[in-house]
Amino acid sequence: MKPFAYLRATGLQEAVAAHARLPGACYLGGGTNLVDLMKLGVETPAALIDISRLPLHEVRELPDGGLRIGSTARNSDLAAHPLVRARYPVLTQALLAGASGQLRNVATTGGNLLQRTRCPYFQDVSKPCNKRRPGSGCAARDGVHRDHAVLGHSAACIATHPSDMAVALAALDADIELYGPDGERTVAMTAFHRLPGDHPEQDTVLRDGEIVTAVVLPTAPPGAVSLYRKARDRASYAFALASVAAVLELDDGGRVCRVRLVFGGLAHRPWRATTAEARLNGAEPTAANLREAVEEELAQARPLRDNAYKVPLARNLARDVLATLARRAQAAPRNP
Repeated sequence: MKPFAYLRATGLQEAVAAHARLPGACYLGGGTNLVDLMKLGVETPAALIDISRLPLHEVRELPDGGLRIGSTARNSDLAAHPLVRARYPVLTQALLAGASGQLRNVATTGGNLLQRTRCPYFQDVSKPCNKRRPGSGCAARDGVHRDHAVLGHSAACIATHPSDMAVALAALDADIELYGPDGERTVAMTAFHRLPGDHPEQDTVLRDGEIVTAVVLPTAPPGAVSLYRKARDRASYAFALASVAAVLELDDGGRVCRVRLVFGGLAHRPWRATTAEARLNGAEPTAANLREAVEEELAQARPLRDNAYKVPLARNLARDVLATLARRAQAAPRNP
């Protein structure tokens, strides 16, 4: 690990000013991903600006019934929060499916969103990787890519985003609050992460020096049900081969009036299944309709030599999750 400077920020303005003043600086939260990448030589910051002690850890109910989650809230605390468990079970399920209990006790909300791919070629500095060194090539394309993307990838990069939490937040229509040199701004969760295109080194739409300060969840519709399900090689501490987060609401006639479907483990970002959602809106959640909607979405998949199995895996996960939610919604008591 190369030597680096260290600064503990006491406020957002101080942190942003320090980032502008120190070329090659990085923000440090829980450090569960950044420190590992520094040990591997993938990240070589000249300075670390510690923002972990800024007052950004609060989980607060909003006047409209939504929730504002501070970016330094720990994953374990967020998963156990009573309002998250009661109103947004898909988020609790996703958090508990990610990493070990020890890591969840350290990892932060903002850091979870900003974690980088676990592609082994990205983590190995002896291999070419466009994400790590733009223009060097993608070793994964002709190498071992069983775990890599089947949706939205490009000639430059086939990596997947590793977060479980981000998949659930995309299904919940969350917003991300940011603070940087130009002040505050808000970005929709579904627009926060990028597809690789010709610039896979850019994971997100963050501008230089910006800090994730909070995640805002809208009010949970009273009749909506949600679920997260993940397929992985082993039951403990493994990243998703494919995952699904879904939110479903039926009208009084039993038709779909709101659906959000997001895949994880299939693309460079959480993949919002807008084609499937459009197909299901206004339809009855029959087995045939669910099957056709998911098939239409996954028709966009472009599997590689070794990961075609992900398409039927994701298809079966999505159909099962949606069917489970439909049964729950149909069984739920209706408001008089």
